[in-house]
This record gives sequence, structure tokens and C-alpha cells, in this order.
Amino acid sequence: MDDVIVLGAGPAGLALAAALCDAGLTVTGVAPGGPDTPWPNTYGIWEDELPSAELVAMLNYRWTDCVSYAGGQELRLERVYGFLDNARLQAHLLARCATMHWHAQPARTVEHGSQASTVTLGDGTMVSARVVVDASGHMPVFVQRPPLGDVAYQAAYGVVGTFTRPPVRAGRLVLMDYRADHLTAAERTQQPPTFLYAMDLSDGRHFVEETSLAHAPAVPFDLLRDRLHRRLAYYGTAVATVEHEEFCLFPMNMPVPYLDQPVLGYGGAASMVHPASGYQVGAALKYAPTVAQALKGALADPHATPHQIAAAGWGAIWPAARLRKHRLYLFGLQTLLTFDEARLQRFFAAFFQLPRRQWGGYLSNTLTMPEIIQAMTGLLLSAPMDVRRGLIGSAFQHPGMFVRAVSGLA
Repeated sequence: MDDVIVLGAGPAGLALAAALCDAGLTVTGVAPGGPDTPWPNTYGIWEDELPSAELVAMLNYRWTDCVSYAGGQELRLERVYGFLDNARLQAHLLARCATMHWHAQPARTVEHGSQASTVTLGDGTMVSARVVVDASGHMPVFVQRPPLGDVAYQAAYGVVGTFTRPPVRAGRLVLMDYRADHLTAAERTQQPPTFLYAMDLSDGRHFVEETSLAHAPAVPFDLLRDRLHRRLAYYGTAVATVEHEEFCLFPMNMPVPYLDQPVLGYGGAASMVHPASGYQVGAALKYAPTVAQALKGALADPHATPHQIAAAGWGAIWPAARLRKHRLYLFGLQTLLTFDEARLQRFFAAFFQLPRRQWGGYLSNTLTMPEIIQAMTGLLLSAPMDVRRGLIGSAFQHPGMFVRAVSGLA
């Protein structure tokens, strides 16, 4: 019997599987399409979020000229951004998983005993291990969560290809372009705000993506596609050839799973998406060794139950301090959901003028709680009056969420 079963072979599942193998544990993998199924989405990340030089080497693009546009300003970000080379990162993680056996089957049911958990696969095969890790995504197979409220989704439609003229300056990455002159006044005030995420890929190729930071319900892809082409037309360009279309949709504010269940979640299944940015791959890569060591420590007790082993993993993913910060980030996201396009622009214009350590740490979830409070206080003092009113008013509009967010500040 193996130590761990890992369900899922996306970036989060493979990152943890690799770390478990590195820790000397025996691991079985379950992935319906097999572990080498190509990952469909692009993964951008700030270079300083990658936890090792080995992983920095997995970037196939790097941009030092990074800007955002909001509130009538071009905001220089002075931080290096990159794209992960999916094929290279996947191959790197799979090489570290060389001792694993994979089942290209869906997982159907799980049963827990005193010493092991048994997963039944789609073809009836039964596999057992001392603990199960569910890394199957935002709608996990086995991980249980509290009842869902209004789920806010980040949605994006993008194109990799060539254009009749460059949509962004050579060598530049545009993280957020909230300029909305291509929209009517009614669209700007009555429809969800969206922004352009775009970059020069060199060799005449570019990636452009119209993105909704978060909205409940999700902004439809048709609306995002229409806005993207209208934005491009407004700036005098159009898509010439399409190399790849990207459709991105994931929840930003899923509740943290129950932390006393005998299945451990990871990645989207553990609600590890950062509510301030929508990113999670960096966290999955960063935390995987810590979670693997926590599981190894629990597995050292031959009498430990699946509940006890999973509890060690949950404690490594969601220690008390991280949970407190997460509640604060969720409150911040809820506040932004109430902002219209104009107020959101003014918010981000003030946000990106904070010291880089503050805005960068907020987006990367690397600030301590006192540092978050310091950054939020600085933002409140520097922001325009209508943004201040929105930030303060959110506490009265969502008192329960506000109380939960500030309850752990002491």
C-alpha cells in the first residue's frame, strides 16, 4: 500500500506529487487523461514569486517593461513578470515523479478506514493509500466545502497571434489596461468593468486578453470577445492570424474547505486561488515541499488515521495566520465587486502608486498581517475621496464579512 494517492495532474497536482516523491514517499497518481495531458492555459507569474532558480529557469518569456493603465495614468510597475513554459515545467515535475504509477481513470468513490483510504476508479479498479490528496481543481471530486454563496469568477478571453499593427509596445507587458474610451457611457456605468492584459511575445506575435477581474455571475465570453475586438479597433489594430484562443474561467472566492476531513485538498480544490489576483500556481509550487514534509511527518506514525494525516496537510496549507489574511483578502475582493469602472480605475491608480513592496506583497500574499494593515491604511489615505467612501462603506454593506476579516487582527 502506498503512502499517498494524488488525484489530478495539473500544475498543483504535479507540484505536490513531485514534492512527495522528493520526500521519499510512495505515491500513486490518478488523472483521467493521463499525467502528460497538455495544460491548456497560460500561466503568468512575477519572477520573484518562484521559490527557486530551478523554477525561474522554467520561464519562456520575461518582461522588465511592465505597466498598468488606470485613472488616466500609465503606471510603471518596476517588477519582472514572466510566462511559464508549460511543457518544460510539466516535464520537469513528471521527471521528479518517475517512481509513481498513474491510472488514467476518473476517481468515483472513496472510503476511509482506520489505517487507509480506498479510491474506486471508473473501471472498477480499487487503489489504497494511507491518505488521499484531491488536486482535481475548483470543483473537486472528494473535497467538501461549506455551502457556496455568490461565487465571483475571473473570466477572460484571449488570442495569441499576429496583428495588423502591434497592440502593445515592443518588449512590453501590460498587466491591466482599464482604459475604456472604446465603450459607451452606458456600458461603462451599467456593465461589469474589464481590462486588457497584453504582451509582446516577439517575432511579430502578441497575446491579448480581455479580462474581468471578478464578477458574480461570470462575465460571458461573448461579451469579453466583443470588448477585446472593439478595444483593438479603437487603437487601430485587428487580429490578423490566430495561433491560439484562450478561455479562462475560475472562482475567486470559493470558501476554504472543511479542515477536519480525511481527504486533503491542494490547489483549486483547497481554495488556494489568491482573492487579490486570481493566481495560484506560484503558491502551489511554493507550498508543495512544506505540505509534503507535513504529510511525511504524520505518516511516520504507523497508527495515524487518514483524518490525522490529512489534518497535518491542512495545517500546512492553511495555518491560522494565513487563514486570517485570507479572510481579509476576501473582504477586499468583495469591496472591489461593488466598484464601477471609474471608481475601480481610481482605486488601481492609487494601489499601484503604493511602494512596490506593499502592492507586490499584497498581490503575492507575502505580507504579514501588520504589513497588510499598513498598506491598506496608506491606500486609504492616498486614494480619492470616492474610493475612500467605497472602502469604508463596504464595512457597513457587508458587516459579517468585515467582522470576520478583522477578528484576527489583534
